[in-house]
Amino acid sequence: MSDRLTVIGGGLAGCEAAWQAANAGVDVDLYEMRPQRSGPAHTTGRLAELVCSNSLRGAALENAVGLLKEELARLDSIVITSAREAAVPAGGALAVDRALFADAVERRIEAHPRITLHREELTSIPLDRPTIVACGPLPNEEFLASLDALVGKRLAYFDAASPIVAADSIDESFMYRKSRYEKGDGDDYINIPLDREQYAQLLHDLRTLERHQPKDFESGGKYFEGCLPIEEMADRGDDTLRFGPLKPVGLRDPRTGTTPHAVVQLRKENAQGTAFNLVGFQTRLSWPAQKEAFGKLPGMANAEWLRLGVMHRNAFIDSPSVLDAQLRLRGHDTLYFAGQITGAEGYVEAAACGAMTGIHASRAILGLEPVTFPRESAFGAVVAHLQNTETHDFQPANVTWSYFPALDPSVTLSLSKGDKKGRRRLMAQRALELIEAFKRELELHPAAT
Repeated sequence: MSDRLTVIGGGLAGCEAAWQAANAGVDVDLYEMRPQRSGPAHTTGRLAELVCSNSLRGAALENAVGLLKEELARLDSIVITSAREAAVPAGGALAVDRALFADAVERRIEAHPRITLHREELTSIPLDRPTIVACGPLPNEEFLASLDALVGKRLAYFDAASPIVAADSIDESFMYRKSRYEKGDGDDYINIPLDREQYAQLLHDLRTLERHQPKDFESGGKYFEGCLPIEEMADRGDDTLRFGPLKPVGLRDPRTGTTPHAVVQLRKENAQGTAFNLVGFQTRLSWPAQKEAFGKLPGMANAEWLRLGVMHRNAFIDSPSVLDAQLRLRGHDTLYFAGQITGAEGYVEAAACGAMTGIHASRAILGLEPVTFPRESAFGAVVAHLQNTETHDFQPANVTWSYFPALDPSVTLSLSKGDKKGRRRLMAQRALELIEAFKRELELHPAAT
């Protein structure tokens, strides 16, 4: 076996995998095709570019993804460390300035003495050396052919991104600043209140205006339920948006003392606050249709759109049937998969896959005993989803509490039957204690110098 690790892809999963393996004492070759060749969703040549939202979602430990972030932090995650450095106000969520975040990750990768960054494209998957495939969900056709030859069954789904508007082009006199339930600094979001008529107009526009029609090569995928286009949600019922991204709960208008019928939230895109994205407005409306529909929102008549919503078809593999619990391709002892290509949906989940494969691959290269991430941890929940052979229709998913083992009944005696937050706090406490023990196990074999 080669004593070097190849990592394909400089996104969140690839950078995290390279970082963890290098910190364990393994020399890493990290391959990223940009800027020589760009993917359909990328706009820069930076490592760890966030192509959809700038949010890494909830930060509280009662939130499964918040727990996963903390578990990653306990393992010195390059993604979480950089995200916290580049954070912008977002209430109870961790959102980042995209440019600052990517710069922080790239700076750390380039400075690590054990990581060699190759700005070149690999068109096939090498089988003659330890390799982690972290290509993301949009690899090129040559690479997909190599992937198909190995995994056989490849699946697809549609993902979308929200529009971004220039801050100085909106009229805040129609809006108010407030975070849901006063989380964060209490005023981290700009809110556009909608009355019944304004909400009805938005629904009408979302349902009737022109939508982008997928090209032939884009056909054959499903929508990811955690990131549905806003017009798809509008099609599902008059109140779907009011109980989803436009829910007004916890957003009482301080100017009137009343709760609006619906609320459109704008979240900071950068530390300077010069750009905001429309939260939950991922869309496949045509660009003229987006300008028409969103320009009717109060205060948005003169909006300058820095980016309009886009949609793309993402590929993923049937992980439960082809990967083992170490995210290694069955039948190939040195080939691992990490990130969205596995069906682990979300930035933090991608980073978690990268961390796990980086640790697993490095230990194999160093001749150390394999380790198992605690089943009761958020890492374990990510693996449980990717190993779920019970479903006949494997689909991408975020980390959720449903994949955590139940608590021992003796631990919950002090909780009332409906105390969901209390149970989750106890589950988070259990997970972090196990992650600390897991970390000590890793430290029994310090990195080679």
